[in-house]
This record gives sequence, C-alpha cells and structure tokens, in this order.
Amino acid sequence: MMTGAGAALAQGFATDAMTGYAVGGHDPVAYFIDRKPRRGVPDHELRWADTVWVFVNEGNRAAFEKAPEVYAPYFSGCDPYALAQGGVTQGNPMIFALYDGRLLLFHSEINRFLFLADPVVLDRAAQGNARRLGCPLLARR
Repeated sequence: MMTGAGAALAQGFATDAMTGYAVGGHDPVAYFIDRKPRRGVPDHELRWADTVWVFVNEGNRAAFEKAPEVYAPYFSGCDPYALAQGGVTQGNPMIFALYDGRLLLFHSEINRFLFLADPVVLDRAAQGNARRLGCPLLARR
C-alpha cells in the first residue's frame, strides 16, 4: 500500500485489467442476494459510471440499473481499512463485507478483520480520506 501525496490511486470499482469488468467480473447484486461473489456473464452487461458491469441474470441487471449506488462497491472499490489508515489500495472482490447496507471490498482478510473490529470509527476515518485519495463515495438514494 502506498500513502502520502505520491500515492497511486486504485482502479475504480475493482475493475479487472484483463476483462475491463467492474468488481473483477462479479455481479455486484449477487453479494446482497446470495451473500457471496458470483461471476456475471457478458449476456447481462451494463455500462454505468464509465465502467462495464456484468450480472448473473437479467433481474440482477435490472436491479442494478434502477439503483446502482445501492449495489456498487462503496469507496469505489477501494479497501476501507487502508483508507482509514490514510492509504489506498484496490479491494479484492473475493474479500468483502456487507456493512451498513453497503458492499465493501478489502485488499486482505486481515484488513477486513481489522475494519470489522471497529467499523464505526474506521468507516468515519475512511469516509474522511476517500475523496482526497481518489476513492469517492457514491451518492446514496
């Protein structure tokens, strides 16, 4: 993790460099419905926020299209524990938590554990650092 003025900004929404899909090609709605990551399919693709998202079915795609701010990873996919510490790193779509109705992606299992040990304080700190570090918050409905 890099910190300070020269910090490298994480790629938005944990976009896979090979496929270009957000959340590493996983369906963001599935985290809320199935409580686990599920790979989306190109047949159910949608472009939102200059990013391509894929879904497991048309219903999940429609739910996301109606309220993307609800389902997209909070902090634009950056690790909230790293943000709380003043750094930035892209979250891993396989290491996640649903906290306060939001999808959070973490860089490591340790970061997830540490965040969930004191989520109120760390979430507040992460929110304070997010915009400055290039991991903007989404406007929630």
